[in-house]
Amino acid sequence: MSTSEVLRHLLPIGVVTMLTGLSAVNASDPDPRVMSFKLPDQLQWSENHGNGQNALLYGDPRKPGFYMVLHKWPPHTMGRPHSHPNDRFIYVVEGTWWVGSGSKYDPDSTFPMPKGSFVRHLSKQVHYDGAKEGEVILLISGEGPDTAPSGDAK
Repeated sequence: MSTSEVLRHLLPIGVVTMLTGLSAVNASDPDPRVMSFKLPDQLQWSENHGNGQNALLYGDPRKPGFYMVLHKWPPHTMGRPHSHPNDRFIYVVEGTWWVGSGSKYDPDSTFPMPKGSFVRHLSKQVHYDGAKEGEVILLISGEGPDTAPSGDAK
């Protein structure tokens, strides 16, 4: 069978598949008794202490319990050394995130975590992090209460 014959046979299947997919997109909203959701345009981004923006996905980091936030680091933004009271789990969604540890602030010694990397910040351990060249988006989760970064480590 030639390539054009194969394509002629597969085209109707592709059209049906595409139309079926479109009808699923136009279906009614999911049952709120089964799931909750936020579409991208429903995320509410807010400033995060001068270090980019956060969008709360689940929970509340200031209260006890599980939370999940998206964090956007703008290019050329680096947080100062700080710690958190509980472990935090971070997945790099977009960009390259730069991480360092210890109370000596030295952005040139940070290590790159490219898109797809996973990092666990251990509780009460001093670290600093941020974006160098491009925007970075992180998915951060943990157990609250968390605090805003505790400021410069001494």
